[in-house]
Amino acid sequence: MTEPLAPDEYRDLLSRALEGTVDADTRPPEPHTLYMPDAHRAALYVDSTVVQGDRGVGKTFWARSLLDADLRAAAAREYRINRLNRLRVTPGYGMDIVPHYPGPLTLPSLLAGDALPEEIWQAVLLTALGQPELRATDDWTERIAWVRANTGPAETTLARADAEAAAEDTVHLLVFDGLEHLHSDWDTRNRMIAELLRLAMRMRFGTRNIRLKVFLRPDMFDAAKQLFPDASKLSGNAAPLEWTRADLYGLLFHHLGNEDDGTAERFRRFTGGWQLAETGTSVRYAAPPGLRNDEKAQQQLFERIADPFMGTNVRRGRPYAWLPNHLMDSNGRISPRSFLKALDVAAETTRVSSPSHDRALHHDAIRSGVREASAVRVVQICEDVPWVERAIKPLAGCQVPLAQGKIINIWKNRDLPKLLREDTARYAQADRPELVRTGPRHPDDLPRLVQELIDLGVLRRRDHNVDDYSLLDLPDIYRLAFGLGRLGGIPLAKR
Repeated sequence: MTEPLAPDEYRDLLSRALEGTVDADTRPPEPHTLYMPDAHRAALYVDSTVVQGDRGVGKTFWARSLLDADLRAAAAREYRINRLNRLRVTPGYGMDIVPHYPGPLTLPSLLAGDALPEEIWQAVLLTALGQPELRATDDWTERIAWVRANTGPAETTLARADAEAAAEDTVHLLVFDGLEHLHSDWDTRNRMIAELLRLAMRMRFGTRNIRLKVFLRPDMFDAAKQLFPDASKLSGNAAPLEWTRADLYGLLFHHLGNEDDGTAERFRRFTGGWQLAETGTSVRYAAPPGLRNDEKAQQQLFERIADPFMGTNVRRGRPYAWLPNHLMDSNGRISPRSFLKALDVAAETTRVSSPSHDRALHHDAIRSGVREASAVRVVQICEDVPWVERAIKPLAGCQVPLAQGKIINIWKNRDLPKLLREDTARYAQADRPELVRTGPRHPDDLPRLVQELIDLGVLRRRDHNVDDYSLLDLPDIYRLAFGLGRLGGIPLAKR
């Protein structure tokens, strides 16, 4: 039998395998990072128009994987979705600078002119389908002018492309990701997304072989549905990107088993049952079912890597359950990016603070990892939803749970509604009078503001009351970085 890895070997393997895993938006997916949770299978269905997920759960990863022929083929094999092998995939929007769609400089100028959102998306779709007049120019203003003046030929192109794809037994798929960056004005962004969903629904129900796949945060999908009520028809086949505890640990072991060195090979031999799969010119190993789905087997292995308890005895909790529990938001969602970040920091902290420890991960280092994951998550949500920082920062120094009435009084003393209105009413450009809305839907209604924070997963109710006496809590993934205490909880980082 192969000898297990020593603590320092596990620690080094963790550091190598997890390096860069939090940079999924800037690093393209590779065969060895392609992990396929069973729950994500529906997101790859060709007819799943909307794929919902918060930041860090894999939207960009899957969008880019669909655009890569080798990774798409690997997903088709593992998920047993043969239709993925018969796709012609084009980016419809994303963070990559490519000529398939108007970029971050071009798009605002088109909207500032007389271009309508629906015309922009029609031009993107028709260009992807090979409309000759649109392929003949790189100027998006000219493309939109053609779309506006040639509705008949545009419909003919759609019908022809659909028929040709049917004859070839293929599907034209356009992939849309990074839509939070469409425009700095939330109202404009939501209107753009609503029109994109309208076009996606037309293709979904009006053609057999032209499909759009739209990766969206849930709050953005909900906002777009307010502007396009028929978008609710897309909710039935909308696929969520969610991660169970078993999925998270399966992802971790997948990374350890696919690192390209001798330690990873020994790890595979020790755990056993790994299957070799070629992905184009690359090699990828699939973990055995026990390491993917069996929590008991996962816990046994993880307790070879980490301390068995989060202290001196079981009363402090076991790391296998403790770690994901402290990375959840108030809706029970966990970002794999936060999970892997916490483990990466825990490995480095143990190496520096407890290099001779008999496990690769010291329990105090795991707490440090959660603090660092919280710091990263708070930066992310403040980028995605800037007004959250305005609302939660005044609570720093308090101890949760807090009564709703106390939170509202703190907000009133800081005149939060005024601050939110000022943020909301900033100008997009100095010479333009349009207001740019980046704030909450109801900045003056503080109880409704509480509910918006609950919907975002930042706050949670501890009881069934909905009044000033209702107790509100912040999950650790937000509490720690925002500087709120909790009796008996993970202490705040020393400053």
